[in-house]
Amino acid sequence: MTEVLPLEKFKQLIGQDNGTTDWILIDQERINRFADVTEDHQWIHVDADKAMQGPFGTTIAHGFLILSLVPVFSYAGKYAIEGAKMVVNYGLNKVRFINPVPAGSRVRSNMVISAVEEKKPGQILVTNTHTIEIEGQAKPACVAEALGMFFL
Repeated sequence: MTEVLPLEKFKQLIGQDNGTTDWILIDQERINRFADVTEDHQWIHVDADKAMQGPFGTTIAHGFLILSLVPVFSYAGKYAIEGAKMVVNYGLNKVRFINPVPAGSRVRSNMVISAVEEKKPGQILVTNTHTIEIEGQAKPACVAEALGMFFL
């Protein structure tokens, strides 16, 4: 359940945990659908036989497939700003793909509120750092700073 806070209290959360999402399955069907949408059919993603002989021993998810889950992960944030009428994607800062995600894995995001900046009256830019982990692995799949513009 998201806790809605006045802006001044929300600003005090910089550096604080903003929640951990549920796990999402990254199966071969999801990878194939992403390949179709993006027209990126590189064999390491879609050719199971060839990928078995490749460096990862199986097909892996596209890095941008994992990154594309950031908006749905963001919906699970623990905190929101009181009076927000909508939030739109504003962009990304630093993004790193650290560890490949094998087909059949599950991923989730641990979120931290990294910055809160009032751009104009009623427009608040919030940076959440997403550490997207792979179930059962020590190294995360991706770390990304996602920007969301809250309109009050």
